[in-house]
Amino acid sequence: MADKELTKVYEPKSVEEKWYKEWESNGYFHGEAVSAKPSYSIVIPPPNITGVLHMGHALNNTLQDILCRWKRMSGFNVLWMPGTDHAGIATQNVVERQLSAEGKDRHDVGREAFIERVWQWKAESGGQIIGQLKRLGASCDWERERFTMDEGLSRAVREVFVRLYDEGLIYRDNRLINWCPRCHTALSDIEVEHEEKAGHLWHLRYPVVGTERHLVVATTRPETMLGDTAVAVNPNDDRYRDLIGGMVTLPLVNRQIPIIADEYVDMEFGTGVVKITPAHDFNDFEMGKRHNLDRINIFDESGVINAAGHQYEGLDRFAARKRIVADLEEKGLLEKIQDHTLAVGGCYRCKTVVEPYMSLQWYVKVGPLAEEALAAVRDGKTRIVPQQWENTYYEWMENIRDWCISRQIWWGHRIPAWYCDHCGEITVAKVDPTACAKCGSEEIRQETDVLDTWFSSALWPFSTMGWPDKTQELASFYPTSCLVTGFDILFFWVARMMMMGLHFMEEVPFRDVYIHALVRDAQGQKMSKSKGNVIDPLTVIEAYGTDAFRFTLAAFAAQGRDIKLAEERIAGYRNFANKIWNASRFAMMNLEGFDPDAVDADSLELSNADRWILFRLNETAGEVDEALAAYRFNDAAAALYRFTWSEFCDWYIELVKDDLYKGDSRRQVTARYVLWLVLEHLLRLLHPFMPFITEEIWQTLAGKKSAPSIMLADYPQRKQEWDFREGAAEMALVMEVISAIRNIRGEMEVPPSKNIAAILDCKSADSLKLLKKNEVYILSLARLSDLAIGQGVDRPADAALQVAGDVEIVVPLKGLVNVEEEEKRLLKEIGKIDKDIEFLGKKLENPSFVERAPADVVEKEREKLAEFANKKQVLEESLEKIRRLR
Repeated sequence: MADKELTKVYEPKSVEEKWYKEWESNGYFHGEAVSAKPSYSIVIPPPNITGVLHMGHALNNTLQDILCRWKRMSGFNVLWMPGTDHAGIATQNVVERQLSAEGKDRHDVGREAFIERVWQWKAESGGQIIGQLKRLGASCDWERERFTMDEGLSRAVREVFVRLYDEGLIYRDNRLINWCPRCHTALSDIEVEHEEKAGHLWHLRYPVVGTERHLVVATTRPETMLGDTAVAVNPNDDRYRDLIGGMVTLPLVNRQIPIIADEYVDMEFGTGVVKITPAHDFNDFEMGKRHNLDRINIFDESGVINAAGHQYEGLDRFAARKRIVADLEEKGLLEKIQDHTLAVGGCYRCKTVVEPYMSLQWYVKVGPLAEEALAAVRDGKTRIVPQQWENTYYEWMENIRDWCISRQIWWGHRIPAWYCDHCGEITVAKVDPTACAKCGSEEIRQETDVLDTWFSSALWPFSTMGWPDKTQELASFYPTSCLVTGFDILFFWVARMMMMGLHFMEEVPFRDVYIHALVRDAQGQKMSKSKGNVIDPLTVIEAYGTDAFRFTLAAFAAQGRDIKLAEERIAGYRNFANKIWNASRFAMMNLEGFDPDAVDADSLELSNADRWILFRLNETAGEVDEALAAYRFNDAAAALYRFTWSEFCDWYIELVKDDLYKGDSRRQVTARYVLWLVLEHLLRLLHPFMPFITEEIWQTLAGKKSAPSIMLADYPQRKQEWDFREGAAEMALVMEVISAIRNIRGEMEVPPSKNIAAILDCKSADSLKLLKKNEVYILSLARLSDLAIGQGVDRPADAALQVAGDVEIVVPLKGLVNVEEEEKRLLKEIGKIDKDIEFLGKKLENPSFVERAPADVVEKEREKLAEFANKKQVLEESLEKIRRLR
């Protein structure tokens, strides 16, 4: 395979299809249950089976894949556990829409037939996102793929429910919950999305019984007055103190309700009087408990007024609002209407406005579980990166409320509780009972509710590995090493996994939690279909290739900063992929017939250019390794980009051409070997970010392979023997001189085809010796016809000048220069240096810096200031000369 040539143009699609199939069929993604290697494990945030790949998935899974490929190549036994979530409400909605198109609903077909229909849909259409993740290059252990409702996970769910129930941590209670009138199910607090909306504050007049007075209440929801059971004032409010203990008549309903006092009432808001509707407001519910008030539910499960609403029965809640306001106005009981902005809660799935609703539901008592989860982060057992999210986690966990886990839908894990129609006892069991556990009656029926989807997801890190059995996977891979997730499910999922993992495994579920940011559009706006600014990952992959897309996401994944994504940026990294391809083709053309395994590397005599590139490769390997260990993906990508494009392609390949084409045989062998060595290491460094293109090139590259696939080869580490610091510093001066001459050429607009002359005036013997030794590089890369190197050399009066270290670069201007442009350039350079001099001058005049900073740091700053002053003097002299040419 090593003799195969690279095509002239890189074609991503065929390469991607070929190598993914090869990796998967050979089992390269599989983590061994037993291995001598250290373990590294990640569980995928399971996408919904209804889902398709979006930018959030693409970012999340690209970052996970980078970590897994990096660790796999670094000698770890890696398990990246994949799977999908059954997504209760979302999946049920999909199938209900299908039934609706047939003129049916789920009640027409019945529970069992409906569940069968959902399983059928899953088999035919569900989980397409898995194929899309493969397009992304995700190296998940697909042999272990799990589903939150597969047999093993369902057993784990039942085990957890029963244990928590037996421990008194699961209970049933009739209380106020978030209710979706569209989905007909309870929602937890974090499944309600709040949005600021323009609304109104209606001021309603409630007649005080036995007087001519009215109490005016301000409300954002006049329709709920039908369920009022009190009005409340603050006990310290002098305006109403004499009325406390009295009664008002509830308008329209003509029911008398008490006037109570409670310090919760804000005297400054509205009129200082509030209506209390315990069955339809969370704060009112708590006040109702304090004052032993009745709870009157005025809605049915669809948000329609029930019989408790008297003449408004049968009206939708919003239609009832309009009618009630009109009736109050007609009776002179509507004092005024004010504009008012309020936060409106919507169902996270269907966006319907949720309703606080009295309902009998199942709850998890989370207080004791949350304490352990808080302590685990505080004690450093689990680290949250970036650290700023720890405070958010603490705040939420410290104020957590009991978790409503029952949902009034059919698709999901049915709650393992049975009601006895004979004695009323509840039997909770791991295995379906045939009789009541208390009285033995066979007249039992199972709870119809299912569990919140997040209940099964909370068990994901250990249920996917075979719990409640004691499996080898759990022994090898739990706790997992890292969880990569978005901040939007920090509470939905992460906190709950922490609670369940600690309670059932007595160990945190993951050592690190890396919270990545959002992918936004180029203007920083959240992507949404309504705005028309959504970028489809699959469309982008088709257009630019997976590797370019992945590298773009990594390059912009800075901690704590949202990604502003534009297609132009992805196109830019497609150019980067093409640059890698073309550099590799150049290398292979010059490595034809070359056998790196036949070379005695220790006997090679390296040039300064060789030492420099090996030093920079070494430093880059260290930088990338350190950045990935700290989840600084953007820094790792930046280091790879800089080395690949600027140092390897733009510099080393140019520097080595003379050796390849004109050097003696010994020099040619060395140049070819170093070119091969650097490219081979670079491909391995790039592989976690750009898996497809690197595999294609690596497999084509000469030399024996250390592994059947690049993804199984060793990840490059820093090597002591490549620490050519001194040689690299010398080469840096040569490159700085070449750059300075190139800058002059560019500013003078000298065409690349035209050779020019240059003079290098060295201020030290060391720089003179160094530049003489590397004269051939300067002549070639700066495109010079003549080069003079010396100390105190004569120079023409009309010359352009630049400074590199202690070397003055002089380019004769005769026949080259545009005097006006050169004057502008010199003034610009002097302006830049003036800013540097001013900055350093202020720093060194600051007593706190001079006295507190280490002496060597202060000395370095003084040396910099002197160097800038020297550069300015040289440039000013050059300016004078250019002005004399006028």
